[in-house]
Amino acid sequence: MPPSPGREVASRRRLAFLACAAACALLVAVPARAADVDALQSKVDAARSQATSLAADLSAKQGALLTAEGEAAAAAAKEQRLSGLLAVGEERAGELAARVGQAEDDLAAAKRRLARARAVLAARLVAIYMSGTPDTASVVLGSGDFDDLAAQSDYLRAIEESDSELAARVEDVRDEVHGALAAVREAKARVDAYNDRLAAARSQISAVRAEAEASAGRLRSLAAEREAALASLRSSIGGWEEDIRAAQAAAAATAAAGDPAAEVERWLGGPFSIPTEIVMCESGGNYGALNPSSGAGGAYQIIPSTWELYGGEGAPHEASKAEQDSIAAQIWADSGSGAWVCAG
Repeated sequence: MPPSPGREVASRRRLAFLACAAACALLVAVPARAADVDALQSKVDAARSQATSLAADLSAKQGALLTAEGEAAAAAAKEQRLSGLLAVGEERAGELAARVGQAEDDLAAAKRRLARARAVLAARLVAIYMSGTPDTASVVLGSGDFDDLAAQSDYLRAIEESDSELAARVEDVRDEVHGALAAVREAKARVDAYNDRLAAARSQISAVRAEAEASAGRLRSLAAEREAALASLRSSIGGWEEDIRAAQAAAAATAAAGDPAAEVERWLGGPFSIPTEIVMCESGGNYGALNPSSGAGGAYQIIPSTWELYGGEGAPHEASKAEQDSIAAQIWADSGSGAWVCAG
């Protein structure tokens, strides 16, 4: 619908007032904004330098963290291997301890047998001493015939050999048992010494692993702090750069305000692709506006048939600002102000 003359005049006066007020405010703010831009730029430069330093430090910390984690993993693997060897050694020591116990039992039994053998030997020696050992002449004279003589001679020889063998066997058993016991004890002592070395090595590796893991934990904490500080710094830099762009845009607008014609043109042009006064009359600048009677929609109140003609998809008031601006600019280029009732 076309606007009434009173409404159009009021709209033009309001726009002119806003343009003058904005121009005056921008003129007052020029020195302050220039100073703000310089200060913000200095902060950005300093923050970038700090961010570079933080990034380098973070990279170094991450490298050290990888090294520490590798050392911890290697120490843990070595500790596990030593634990396995120690378990085998302890099992072997247990077997040898059992063998020592068995050897000691065997030695005790041998000692008892030796004691019995010695008692028998002693009794035999006493009997020989008491009765005397018959000499060859006594045997010959006491024999009834040749067969009796041979039998008594063999008997004497057997007794002598048995006595000698008994004494030798007693000594052999004693020496054998003592030797076996000494060998087993020596083997157990070697295994115990080996186990002691393994236990000491495992304890040392465990300390190395604990230190490496603690170092890795500290480095992870430092790296997390550096990452958080770096992210915060980058966020601040982004905010300051936005402030700089805003201040620079305001400064540029203030510079343009020195030319009254340029300032009026800027306010009449506004942020839209056609003069602001037309848009304000059509929709009040509302990109989601919809005229239920005609179906015209968007900031430019474009009717659906025209919208489709210029390649628009869907409803005009549901399209993005960029698409509405683009199609409105095309319509303005083709038809000028004649395409809008408020421009009449």
